[in-house]
Amino acid sequence: MSATGATVGVLALQGAFDEHLQLLHQAATALTERGVSNTKWIFIEVRTPEELAKCDALILPGGESTAISLVAARSGLLEPLRHFVKVLRKPTWGTCAGLILLAEAANRTKKDGQDLIGGLDVRVIRNHFGRQTESFQQSLPLSFLGSTPEKASGTPFPCVFIRAPVVESILPHKKGIQTEEASKEDMVVAPSKAPVDELAKEELKAQVEVLAKIASRGRGRDNFNNTVIPREEDIIAVKQGNVFGTSFHPELTEDPRIHVWWLTDVLKAVERRKRYKSC
Repeated sequence: MSATGATVGVLALQGAFDEHLQLLHQAATALTERGVSNTKWIFIEVRTPEELAKCDALILPGGESTAISLVAARSGLLEPLRHFVKVLRKPTWGTCAGLILLAEAANRTKKDGQDLIGGLDVRVIRNHFGRQTESFQQSLPLSFLGSTPEKASGTPFPCVFIRAPVVESILPHKKGIQTEEASKEDMVVAPSKAPVDELAKEELKAQVEVLAKIASRGRGRDNFNNTVIPREEDIIAVKQGNVFGTSFHPELTEDPRIHVWWLTDVLKAVERRKRYKSC
């Protein structure tokens, strides 16, 4: 990162990475036109550890989470990704498959069939809404976006759900939770990682914020009692410190509002890092 620029990467191993890049460019233009920032944004595709090392922030796109984790492992990217998210605690956003990868635990998963990066103290359930043919779009008010010059506050966002996960449970924010989760049936967990410096440790103290829910279309499973339970609402957007996750695909719309909101958050994180380094 230079004094006047910030580099945002999009993991480009599989999935809708190009669509994210297009909306990032729109979002950066919107921030400049509003006078919010004169930052020189650089947006890059990330396929190697060297490209990841250039990034101040990262997006994990929608796609197939198992395929993305497999290619990441074969490309030598899996551990650098964990270092980026959980040790350096840099801003990271995961959409759909990306949300699965950023969860500390994932349900409905064969043992050794899915590697996770982690960073969000949540358990997700894969393919919660069903198969590809059961994909749907629903416009939802996302209060965390606030109002923008383009859209009034409360204007619904077109949320696209394709074989989408949901957050099944917010996990206790404590050491060793991965071990507890790993003991449950059909569960995989992310490895524990310690933050690298005091600023990263501050990010790690953050609790999970639930940013959006949707009226439930499915039924959840209580892993503690191994029973099926009805749900009135499903969690579809969460944030914890530097890590943000959405069940749906903002990149498959023409609406840049979430990308604008996230880049604003990235700017704050970049400025915090600059101040920390100057101390």
